Amino acid sequence: MSQAQSYRLALRGMHCASCVQQVQSALDQLPGVNEAEVNLPDRSAQVSADLPAEVVIQTIESAGFGATVLNDEYGEDQRQAEEKQQYHQQLKKTAAALTLGIPLMLMMFWSGMPMLNSAGGQIFWFVTGLLTLGVMVYSGGHFYQGAWLAFKRHYANMDTLIALGTGTAWFYSMLISVWPDLVPEQARHVYFEAAVFIVGLVNLGQALESRARGKASQAIRKLLNLQPQTARLIRREDGEEVDMRIESIHKRDMIRVRPGEKIPVDGKVMDGETLVDESMLTGEPLPVVKKKGDEVTAGTLNQSGVLRVRTLRVGDDTALARIIDQVRQAQNAKPELGRLADKIAAVFVPVVLVIAVLTALAWFNFGPQPVSAYMLVTTMTVLVIACPCALGLATPMSIMVGVGKAAEQGILIRRGDALQQTSEVNVVVLDKTGTVTQGKPRVTDLVTAPGVHEHEILQNAAALELASEHPLARAILDKASDAGIQPLSAENIKPRPGLGISGSLKDKMLLLGNPELMQSEGVDIQWVEADLLQLSEQAKTPVLLAEDGRLLGILGIADPIKDDSVAAIERLKKQGAHVVMLTGDNPVTAQAVARQTGVDQVIAGVLPDGKAEAIRSLQADGRKVAMVGDGINDAPALAQADVGMAIGTGTDIAIESADLTLMRGSLHGIADAMEVSRLTVRNIKQNLLGAFIYNSIGIPLAAGLFFPLTGWLLNPALAGAAMALSSVTVVSNANRLRLIPIGQKAQKREQV
Repeated sequence: MSQAQSYRLALRGMHCASCVQQVQSALDQLPGVNEAEVNLPDRSAQVSADLPAEVVIQTIESAGFGATVLNDEYGEDQRQAEEKQQYHQQLKKTAAALTLGIPLMLMMFWSGMPMLNSAGGQIFWFVTGLLTLGVMVYSGGHFYQGAWLAFKRHYANMDTLIALGTGTAWFYSMLISVWPDLVPEQARHVYFEAAVFIVGLVNLGQALESRARGKASQAIRKLLNLQPQTARLIRREDGEEVDMRIESIHKRDMIRVRPGEKIPVDGKVMDGETLVDESMLTGEPLPVVKKKGDEVTAGTLNQSGVLRVRTLRVGDDTALARIIDQVRQAQNAKPELGRLADKIAAVFVPVVLVIAVLTALAWFNFGPQPVSAYMLVTTMTVLVIACPCALGLATPMSIMVGVGKAAEQGILIRRGDALQQTSEVNVVVLDKTGTVTQGKPRVTDLVTAPGVHEHEILQNAAALELASEHPLARAILDKASDAGIQPLSAENIKPRPGLGISGSLKDKMLLLGNPELMQSEGVDIQWVEADLLQLSEQAKTPVLLAEDGRLLGILGIADPIKDDSVAAIERLKKQGAHVVMLTGDNPVTAQAVARQTGVDQVIAGVLPDGKAEAIRSLQADGRKVAMVGDGINDAPALAQADVGMAIGTGTDIAIESADLTLMRGSLHGIADAMEVSRLTVRNIKQNLLGAFIYNSIGIPLAAGLFFPLTGWLLNPALAGAAMALSSVTVVSNANRLRLIPIGQKAQKREQV
């Protein structure tokens, strides 16, 4: 069996939701395709398959569309150049059509216009028909070709509607130009101007839509532009520095990064110290100090010092490449609203064709004279005004812009439904350590039993925590190091989840943990209860140390609250969220932190395996819960929540379990995510409502439903303009999202 491959394809020939359905259906029915997502605004498909790309491309081509793998040989730059060329080509086609269409339209108002009741008039209109045909082939050939391919494959799309509408108008006009006696004299009216006008305006609409779509995908292009194309390699043989293309750099290569240069790889600083601007990835405006031993990320900007960096990851393995991949996957995703729109769009064109036939029959049987003229005009107008594009673009355009907007704020959306679900969140659950607090605790207090020295407490505690990765363990080891203590290695170490740790040192049994651990082992702690309470009320975590059943003392550990946690929690509450802090810490310490930060509710003393149950209890009454965490013990709760948000500075397991990743450590990222999601969902609803209203009013108007009351019919050329503008309106409305300030930028604007 072939190994599963994942690749992204650039698609050609897709114009509307029906086209998307055909490509999606072709891929879904192809054996060996595990997953496929087709994106209309981006004109792309993300495919995971046990097949070579060539087989998938052949399947897409057999469905009537073009496809090319996006890779090093054909990348975004080539694709952008191709789209730019196509945009100019569409403008030329528009100009050609309108150059003929405008004079023909003006001629309709000229009293000296040639009539079909004379030989000269017939010759004039026959020649005009041939000119019109030439313009229709040049400017609208792709519509007729698309319609023919769709017909051969037994489906209908936007091309079908345009081809039928304009083709019928031209054929009728040509027929009466040659044989005017076929219809009554009052019906002898040609519609060449309508045919070319429609073709020209639809081309113009597609050109404007293409330009607007280019603006919508700016977020991805900004990320792609972060990747430098070259790196300064330090050659192993002679230490000479040479500029190399990034494709030539390999893992473990040594590179030099000078001030003002972008860092080309993910790597580890081996020498030098500098400030690095990571705002383009994390949204964090303040530069970060990087020195020997620190890791740096591709795409970030070295502001000051010279660095020598050992390469850890290059190419598709870098954090930047993974971010770009996640943003693209999120842009391809279809939330619930999008799936509903797709279902409607799938039957839209066939329904419009049925309405067009019914319109023709109604005018043929009940319309006034000349029946043929009225029947033609209304049928053609129905076909032309119906716009599946607006419906097909409504959701994916907003998703594309919204996901890009989120990425600019340092928010990576990992799952399609997360964007819509985040907009519905009304309960935000925060882990305490590393989320509300800095996650960099330090020992601030030492309480010792009579006759016990602080050195002994630090020596024993450090021995137990020597191999631990827990943040509190790091604080104890740092305190021991500051005191000049060289930790010994304890034996028989046994972690006690949610309680602490036990082990032995010099044949003595040691316990290190919370009061519950001491009580469970029968250690008397009554004499320090006042100290425990005092430390807890100061938002400090008391860690108790016992030796052979006797309490030696307490280490008071404080984890400073993040500078912006209070302001961020206030923002969440203003957005209507009920803010809950969920922690394994003791209730008194947790309540002290809650008082300082303004948290609404505290759930404290929860063991790691109880966090998911706590989330379930909050969901029990129908509330939508977002969980925010950064540690391994948060992973089950992140998976259980309606929306899991991982702090990007946290563990890989937490990030993999989450729906959203907040690249910054700030809680403002949560409020930003909720704001972006609500704006995006509102934008989707506006687009869908606009598309629905447009078609609901436009199609009956085109069919002449109001003719008995007003005596007025919609001009087919105006219908073509309306159809073109409806798509442009949807795309432009989605692009508005790019201009809306989010979070702290919005607050600054309000203050100004």
